Amino acid sequence: MPTTPTYSFSRDAGNNRLILLLLAIGFAAVVAAVVAVVFVQQQAERDAYWVEHTLDVEGSINRFVRHAERTETARRGIIIAPMERSFKAIAEKAIVDAGRELTALEVLVQDNPSQVQSVRGLRQIFDDYARQARMTQAEADLGLIQKGSLEGDATVTAIRNIRKYVDSMLDREDALLRERNAAQDRTRNLLSAMLALCGALVIGVAIAAIQIIRRNIREIDGNRRDLHVLNQELESLVDERTAELQRANAEIQRFAYIVSHDLRSPLVNVMGFTSELDAARKVIGEHVLKDGSDVPQQVRLAVEEDLPESIGFIRSSTQKMDRLINAILRLSREGRRTLAPSRIAVADVVQSIVDSLQHRIDETGTVVEIGELPVVETDRLAIEQILSNLIENALKYLQPGRPGLIRVAGSIAHGRATISVSDNGRGISARDHERIFDLFRRSGMQDQPGEGIGLAHVRALAYRLGGLVEVSSEEGQGSTFTVSLPLKFQSGVADA
Repeated sequence: MPTTPTYSFSRDAGNNRLILLLLAIGFAAVVAAVVAVVFVQQQAERDAYWVEHTLDVEGSINRFVRHAERTETARRGIIIAPMERSFKAIAEKAIVDAGRELTALEVLVQDNPSQVQSVRGLRQIFDDYARQARMTQAEADLGLIQKGSLEGDATVTAIRNIRKYVDSMLDREDALLRERNAAQDRTRNLLSAMLALCGALVIGVAIAAIQIIRRNIREIDGNRRDLHVLNQELESLVDERTAELQRANAEIQRFAYIVSHDLRSPLVNVMGFTSELDAARKVIGEHVLKDGSDVPQQVRLAVEEDLPESIGFIRSSTQKMDRLINAILRLSREGRRTLAPSRIAVADVVQSIVDSLQHRIDETGTVVEIGELPVVETDRLAIEQILSNLIENALKYLQPGRPGLIRVAGSIAHGRATISVSDNGRGISARDHERIFDLFRRSGMQDQPGEGIGLAHVRALAYRLGGLVEVSSEEGQGSTFTVSLPLKFQSGVADA
């Protein structure tokens, strides 16, 4: 006997679940990495913005200091050379530029209250200083300043106070810059760590999944080899069983043929002697009853009733036996007939069957619907007999009082053709679904002629064509007979 390969479906299912789990973890890691990258990138952009903002504030402060120092330099030039007009223009422009820079600085430091206060103090000091510088210009225009004289007390103090404020503001901005640079570095480090962690997780999951898949592939390869060996053993076993079945079928066919011939000889004798007995009965009856003399009542009844009735029973039985023998012979001949497969449009076969039954269809008021049917390579006579038998049965066993409906349809799937014959007739009890395919077995009320051979013949023919016949039915609800055949002829039993 062939051995079963050691294949564990539960282990395979467990491996599949583990692979799915690892893939889910890997996917989650990728999603987490993307989310982390987006979040950290946004944080890095914020940190970069504040670093740049700090640098902008420091740049604005330094530009203001340059304008203030340029103003002081120009003012001193006016004091040293009162008649030089260029110093006055430089001083005025420097004052305007410094004021504009202070305004821009006020906008930049809105986020920092301490710097806002410093800018306000710085503006107050610079405004006082600007008034003094302009006063120096006015005094120079009026000639009130002696050439080369420098006044330093008030303006020098103002410049010192400006520098003090500026240094304080720059110190605060430097501290902020250090903090923000440190935050930016932490964000970069966090991003690198998260990317490294997610990358390591993804790589680990990928390695684990690859190992499991490789193990599964090795197991599948081993199981495939086992299955190949098993298939070879099964093919040998099937060939042996098929050969045995072919021999048994051939013996059954020969036995049926011999038995039917052997039965026919005594049956012919019985039928012949029955005819002679009937003729003798008539002669005796005429002789006994011709002169009208008194005849015992018992004799009269025997001649007029008992003998005719008995002879009638013998004749009906011999006729039934004759039909059964003919059916057995027909089955035997069909079983030994050589099949001739050809390309057949099943729709054409069904239409020809319906046309041949049109008279009975019209008589019963039955509607026959023919759906789409496949084209198959099979034996024409066999498929005609199968479908003719099924359609005739559907027409024969209609439900009284209900308009008949018969539908023949088909489909193709996985290299096989399926043909179904459905009706809305009497239906078949569930306990008889298999019995109806047995020889001489019938189901339900026996009010229709038949020997119980048709469906057995159908199943035998379908098997010879490499197919199967199944029934789906419920009593009182109709029946559906389904014939499954290969699209390309494959004989179920070799011709005897």
